[in-house]
Amino acid sequence: MRMLTEQKKGLLATNFYNLETLHGVLKAASELGQPLILQLTSSSISYMGLNTAVNSAKTGLKEFGVEGWLHLDHGDSVELAQACLDVGFDSVMIDGSELPLAENIKITKEVVKRAASYNANVEAELGYVAKLGQSHALHGFTQAAEAVTFVEETGIDALAIAIGTAHGFYKEEPKLQFDLLADIHSRITSILVLHGGSGVPAAQLQQAISLGICKVNLATEIKNIFMKTLQSVLKNSEEIDLRKVFPKATSSVTELVKEKLRIVQNN
Repeated sequence: MRMLTEQKKGLLATNFYNLETLHGVLKAASELGQPLILQLTSSSISYMGLNTAVNSAKTGLKEFGVEGWLHLDHGDSVELAQACLDVGFDSVMIDGSELPLAENIKITKEVVKRAASYNANVEAELGYVAKLGQSHALHGFTQAAEAVTFVEETGIDALAIAIGTAHGFYKEEPKLQFDLLADIHSRITSILVLHGGSGVPAAQLQQAISLGICKVNLATEIKNIFMKTLQSVLKNSEEIDLRKVFPKATSSVTELVKEKLRIVQNN
């Protein structure tokens, strides 16, 4: 991933929620010959079941011929991170961003310690990136000095930073803090991650990548386009065979992810 940063290219990390969204993102990566990261949140794991989700992802990567990795997104406990490591995740995120700094460091160090024996990477978050349902008006940008301390004390591989993005859709165009990003990138060696990539204009995504962002997360837009397409298809149809209606929604995911892959690769 550091090579991608040097090349000013990004690696797209896509969440999936069922077989259809999984196949949608994998087909996009396969058609463009691009690698990607498949992500699961705790809620998606609860919905699909851990083993079912993992086996589907690993089988899908092989069947579509895609170079990819499986990542726990926004892990909320050491126990969940451990369970994901046990079933073969390539990397896990422990999100202690809403905890006091000392507690965030403590819980992150514990996950880093556990991941070492699995040769798995660890991602953490520092700063305030609004989650779904939280206010976008609040700002808690990652402080460069704290980022240095956090990376040095935890030994993480990747750091998600708060530079003006938020999870979910934006009511107005986000304004990323590029000076802050450049400052953080100049001070730390870990991979930098941009959460809340849905809805960020292509030009801003590409500028962020040019300044040090490597991993770009995409989730909300995938759910949205799948469901909006499905709703449109079913609006004037009495079709009950999901095998006939789901493929159209899956195709819409594929086209979306292809667009995002081109953006992060600067193609």
